[in-house]
Amino acid sequence: MTSTTDLADTIEAAAASDDGWRSDEARRAVSDTIDLLDRGEVRVAEPDGDGEWVVNTWAKQAILLLFRQAEMATMEVGPYEYHDKLALKTGYAAAGVRVVPPGTARHGAHLERGVVLMPGYVNIGAWVGAGTMVDTWATVGSCAQVGRNVHLSGGVGIGGVLEPAGATPVIIEDDCFIGSRSIVVEGVRVGAGAVVGANTVLTKSTPIIDVTGDEPVEVRGHVPPGAVVIPGTRPKEFPAGTWQLPAALIIGRRTESTNAKTSLNDTLREFAVQV
Repeated sequence: MTSTTDLADTIEAAAASDDGWRSDEARRAVSDTIDLLDRGEVRVAEPDGDGEWVVNTWAKQAILLLFRQAEMATMEVGPYEYHDKLALKTGYAAAGVRVVPPGTARHGAHLERGVVLMPGYVNIGAWVGAGTMVDTWATVGSCAQVGRNVHLSGGVGIGGVLEPAGATPVIIEDDCFIGSRSIVVEGVRVGAGAVVGANTVLTKSTPIIDVTGDEPVEVRGHVPPGAVVIPGTRPKEFPAGTWQLPAALIIGRRTESTNAKTSLNDTLREFAVQV
């Protein structure tokens, strides 16, 4: 197997060339990289050990090159027929992953042992940690990083961030709870242990306002660890009048507990968070 350094060099050179992606060397490098992503031996983004995340741009470039190289093909899976460029993920039993029909993941997405994928979807380049539930009709977009022991409730939309290649993907850190029909997109990061109530929309431009103190404190693009977040609004003046624009409100923090599951249930009750 070629080293990841050599793979990165080959892919970066192919991405910088108008037609470099056509070469046999580039095709092999892309194929090897997608296999590494599928096995979890390479990640599109990973913790740097100091509380931040680093993006492996070359891995995203490999995915973009794959879309150029691959050709459309018809695939039959039981009673289902698909027509696409990319293969579906396989080998769930050996990986210790439960997938409920018609739950689907693309080859190049990694699901750690103990993941449960209900009839939802996980796109290429995504990484989903052990013990995480991807509930019914939840989607994990391309390159999104979802931590361990996370619950993505029914209909949650975790957005894909594939281009530009250097952009940070959506990151849901360990032990988070994302309520039904919530949307997290544009590279927003949800800190470890956070609880996001149902129907909350988090984009890079969404004001995330901590209302637990005497004065509101606003951040954007990042939910602090352990925060309890619900959907809200705030007024904005326009020529036609005052209108309420979407916001997210931090209404509390999860309390520490020796049992994370009990702590989550207590938090949902204490703050009357809809899930």
